[in-house]
Amino acid sequence: MARLDGKVAIITGAAQGMGAEHARVFVREGARVILTDVHIAEGAALADELGESAMFVSHDVARNEDWARVITEGEARFGPVTVLVNNAGIIGAIANTVDLAESEYLRVCAINQTGVFLGMKAVLPSMLAAGGGSIVNISSISGIVAIVGSPNLAYVGSKFAVRGMTKQVAVEFGGNGIRVNSVHPGYVKTPMMVAATDEDGGGAASAIPLGRFAEPQELSNLVLFLASDEASFVTGAEFIADGGMTAS
Repeated sequence: MARLDGKVAIITGAAQGMGAEHARVFVREGARVILTDVHIAEGAALADELGESAMFVSHDVARNEDWARVITEGEARFGPVTVLVNNAGIIGAIANTVDLAESEYLRVCAINQTGVFLGMKAVLPSMLAAGGGSIVNISSISGIVAIVGSPNLAYVGSKFAVRGMTKQVAVEFGGNGIRVNSVHPGYVKTPMMVAATDEDGGGAASAIPLGRFAEPQELSNLVLFLASDEASFVTGAEFIADGGMTAS
């Protein structure tokens, strides 16, 4: 029996990077998956690649009306949603706090923080109807510790907020069989991270005790565990997957 048999999952930011790998792993493990992203061509192509167990919905996570459409279309195709992976996110501008524009701060928070709130709010009725579910919020090690040498208040603030919102919703809905956990990656070999560090796990990897960037599937394996019934007594927790960066 596959680990996600019978699960219906929404994965945001699923057109590329970690989200795409999460989608591949989930379908392989028996889930039916609703992929969402603003990158329409890439998302639709991945859904076609994954076959009948996947569908794509264009989706801006910062728009409440988009979330309503994702739920409506997803439920019509696959039934009540039992897993949500809030994966969509951006890094935003690297700037000292005194130079950070309000508009840029709000843009980052809209996607990284408000998008997670809207996603949880939108999916909870579906999970309640299904009798339970699992929400996995992708935060960052920047939701555990501050960034040294590369200031980004908006990113750090939004990722810390994800950690707190995760705990609050976990406490609120634990009695309904809904588990909520956050995942905190360090450097992962994705287009976004490679662009942000201007390298593919070379010099930046010197700050990582394991000596390398993570492969996307290494994070997907953790997300898979949290989405599955194997994590049935795990909620309100943060899971750090950073190769040891925050240990030193």
